[in-house]
Amino acid sequence: MLPNYYTVKGYGEQEIEIQRSRFIAYIQRAETEEAAQAFIQKIKKQNWNATHNCSAYLIGQNDQIQKANDDGEPSGTAGVPILEVLKKKQLKDTVVVITRYFGGIKLGAGGLIRAYGKATSEGLKATGVVERKLMRVMHTIIDYTLLGKVENELRSSVYQIKEIHYLDKVEIETYVAESQTEAFNEWIVEMTNGQCEIHEGMIHYLEEPAAG
Repeated sequence: MLPNYYTVKGYGEQEIEIQRSRFIAYIQRAETEEAAQAFIQKIKKQNWNATHNCSAYLIGQNDQIQKANDDGEPSGTAGVPILEVLKKKQLKDTVVVITRYFGGIKLGAGGLIRAYGKATSEGLKATGVVERKLMRVMHTIIDYTLLGKVENELRSSVYQIKEIHYLDKVEIETYVAESQTEAFNEWIVEMTNGQCEIHEGMIHYLEEPAAG
């Protein structure tokens, strides 16, 4: 599993106009090729009367699945430019459909490449990008007398509290990057003078908006 990667926040769409042609970007997260194909078919059905419904997707943590479709546009002028934007932005598990309603002015190969690239970029901007970071949930068990100190220190640290359980003792669940679990353990032990129990929990991805 990758320590971190970028993908789209979820579903999004955005329309731009270039030389009287309407370009509508439809974007979705897709973690399988089946999901990507289903999304493409849904958009094509929705825009059955469009001139073109061009698409591309990039799936897998190592970009194992890459597909681009020009849907009737000159070869290499639509699907590939869409895919190239996804690669340039280092996005994974993302499918894009750009629907075009022809406005009567031909753009030429270069113009089409720029148009589909721009429509993709604008669509991604409207949808939003997140960074997914692989985190381990650490369970820290302490007496109530230590709660104020430990909670304050955690909230002003690089770590993020997931949840606090108020039982016979207090159990604090904290998101910790896999590479920082050892340092986290040492920090908590030192802070509590060893008056704690620490257990490693599940690992999963935590999402936050990507910088910039």
